[in-house]
Amino acid sequence: MKRIMNLQMFAAPTGTIVSTDVEPAISIDFTNRLATNIVELQNVLGVTNMIPMAAGTLIKMYKTTVANSPAQVAEGEDIALTEIKREPASTIELKLNKYRKQTTAESIQKAGQAIAVNETDNKLISIVRSDIKKSFYGALAKGTGTAEGANLQAGLAKGWGAVKKFFRDYDATPVFFVSADDVAGYLAAAQITLQTAFGFDYVENFLGLGTAVVTPELAAGTAYATAKENLNGAYIPASGGDVANAFGLTTDETGLVGMTHEPSTTNASITTLVLSGVTFFPEMTDGVIKINTAKTA
Repeated sequence: MKRIMNLQMFAAPTGTIVSTDVEPAISIDFTNRLATNIVELQNVLGVTNMIPMAAGTLIKMYKTTVANSPAQVAEGEDIALTEIKREPASTIELKLNKYRKQTTAESIQKAGQAIAVNETDNKLISIVRSDIKKSFYGALAKGTGTAEGANLQAGLAKGWGAVKKFFRDYDATPVFFVSADDVAGYLAAAQITLQTAFGFDYVENFLGLGTAVVTPELAAGTAYATAKENLNGAYIPASGGDVANAFGLTTDETGLVGMTHEPSTTNASITTLVLSGVTFFPEMTDGVIKINTAKTA
């Protein structure tokens, strides 16, 4: 005789957090927020398109050199060629960056699921953003152009001129990256309106020269200038690939970043996993001008 089992006896107790409670709502919210931040940064930097690339791709940055300077010739004589070379100056390996953290059952019990998971996810996302910014400033530091001035305004003016000169054949839009210490000193004597994107503070049309991004990553007396047209973005798609499918990543329509949450009965916690492969970089290193804004002699 077959026994009829009451399946309701085996249902999860009321209030139990199961995978459908954790995914995909939380992941969708955070991936949307982070992707929106990245798009905001694209707009500030003037990067119109993010280029999808495979993990491990070597991104090349270039420099231009004039190999010779032929003399002028007389009427009717052959004109010697001016040889201009565009050569690789540096490379960046596009890496898949991985981030993981756990929210314990005790934390969830004390603060509730939304607060316990979301607050720690916010911190994890800030680390992702910080790493993208550090990578970008590392790429800027490979710039080989130089300029200098006695103060912030003079230095940025010289940088503006150097950018315009380098990109003379383009309709260049200068953008500056300025030390927070220097801007703090400038704010003591002037009033400006700061806006925020991706954790960056920036000023539109700063000193009438162009967008100025304010950063604590740069030491006082140091700034960078380049053209927005010289900046590019690349990313490893977080959707539609084997990795995304294997880990059940949630992304928004951009596919810039992937996230997933998974309850673990092994240690009574919820694990958050974030995968990101976003990078910004200048195409021409000699089109990046390092500015000394405290030149005294």
